[in-house]
Amino acid sequence: MTIDPPPAIDTLRFATAGSVDDGKSTLVGRLLHDSKSVLADQMEAVEHASRSRGQDTPDLALLTDGLRAEREQGITIDVAYRYFATPRRRFILADTPGHVQYTRNMVTGASTADLALVLVDARHGVVEQTRRHLAVSALLRIPRVTLVVNKMDLAGCSEQVFADIVAEFADCAGTLGVAHVTAVPVSALDGDNVVRPSARMDWYGGPTVLEHLETVPTGVDPRTEPARLPVQYVIRPQTAGHRDYRGYAGQLVSGLLRVGDPVTVLPSGRSSVVEAIDTPAGTAPAAWAPQSVTVRLADDIDIARGDLLAPADAPPRTTRLIHGTVCHLAERPLRAGQRVLLKHTTRTVRARVEEIGSRLDLRDLTERPGPWTLDANDIGRIVVRTAEPVALDGYAELRRTGSFLLIDPEDGSTLTAGMADAPEDPAAPGRAEGV
Repeated sequence: MTIDPPPAIDTLRFATAGSVDDGKSTLVGRLLHDSKSVLADQMEAVEHASRSRGQDTPDLALLTDGLRAEREQGITIDVAYRYFATPRRRFILADTPGHVQYTRNMVTGASTADLALVLVDARHGVVEQTRRHLAVSALLRIPRVTLVVNKMDLAGCSEQVFADIVAEFADCAGTLGVAHVTAVPVSALDGDNVVRPSARMDWYGGPTVLEHLETVPTGVDPRTEPARLPVQYVIRPQTAGHRDYRGYAGQLVSGLLRVGDPVTVLPSGRSSVVEAIDTPAGTAPAAWAPQSVTVRLADDIDIARGDLLAPADAPPRTTRLIHGTVCHLAERPLRAGQRVLLKHTTRTVRARVEEIGSRLDLRDLTERPGPWTLDANDIGRIVVRTAEPVALDGYAELRRTGSFLLIDPEDGSTLTAGMADAPEDPAAPGRAEGV
């Protein structure tokens, strides 16, 4: 019998990015306001705050700039999440900071996005921070990037200005391997081409920003990806009614898992068969990403938090030597030879930074070899050796099981976010020397 997942709820997760004063918060505010996604009391609060600052019209940027420091400085500092819907689709929006100091916050906000809206000021064109955000979008493998050329009213609504910016942006995107780029000219302040078409830019025949967001393809069919179930918790009630119950709970981060499927437990490599799948609604013949389930196996196997269940015919490779691209998040530099903790799905192991091979120069998008350290917001290539094997996919193939974090073992703070290459060699037995 063929088991098909139900149609997914049509939800688009997207992130905004761009340089300081490109108008991200105003664009988001305009998008929410003109799509009638703002509650009356929210709008009243914005109008009151705008009047208190001496403004005659509501400052729609205040709909997203919620922190006092953001309002005082007129910049976005933290990631602001907004949820809204139209008759055609639901949206989860992450408004990420534009200042270079907060690039690391963009990594957080865009890590699960299906689409990135990168804003450019029509007067300034593509700047270094634009390239930085485009590079982060490429590294995070965000499937689609949309260029929004804002403040077109301040550039005379010129078609040539728009075309020149699109050409430069497309050249950068091609260098970074970004395949799908759509460009929209807008004036977020006046609402041109945000929700409604602009009469001032009648030379543009494409969709508005909202029309594009409503129609761009989303999601991945779980049947096209191998199943991955990181074990979060082992359930052993040992009550009178469930004396022999042993289940492995977690969230399916990719793929489709059926009762009767042969599975491999990693990193041990032991095999079994899915005997039952328990969900909050009861037992089920199958489960698919991103459901949270409890899986029971036909054999008693030593399984603990941090292990991974995968199809026997399509498991990830286990490795103790991880090559990857990272964005350094902490104020303290990351150094070659530094001891860290590596967190991958639900598994945390001791590790050491073996090598920092290069740093990306965002002025010309080239890699500069040989740095000994990575500073906050730097993007670079590193090699990490772990004390225990990690079941790893390449980030290009599976984002959830190809990503990792480096953590300070002293205070538990997050140091670095990483995107792993597909492992080439199977893990060596035993412990990593010197870790």
